[in-house]
Amino acid sequence: MELRRGPFETELDGKSVRSINKLDETEIPVESGHHTLRIRSGRYSSQERSFDVADGEVVNFRTHGPLVWPVYVASIIKPDLAISLKHE
Repeated sequence: MELRRGPFETELDGKSVRSINKLDETEIPVESGHHTLRIRSGRYSSQERSFDVADGEVVNFRTHGPLVWPVYVASIIKPDLAISLKHE
């Protein structure tokens, strides 16, 4: 039960910055300060995650589809539950 079609759009601070395919990793350089990140695939998305980054700092996130079927079903009504985005 996961999203399998097409690329995922990476949004940084509300702007699309990169498309990535399933199982790909990517690096996106950002300026120091406060930022928001969201992943989208069609109508489905992650919830927006805020983070702060300092000069020279690396910030990591991991993403995956719903791991249990009730969340998958709920994502039909609330599309921002379809993709989990976790700060590591």
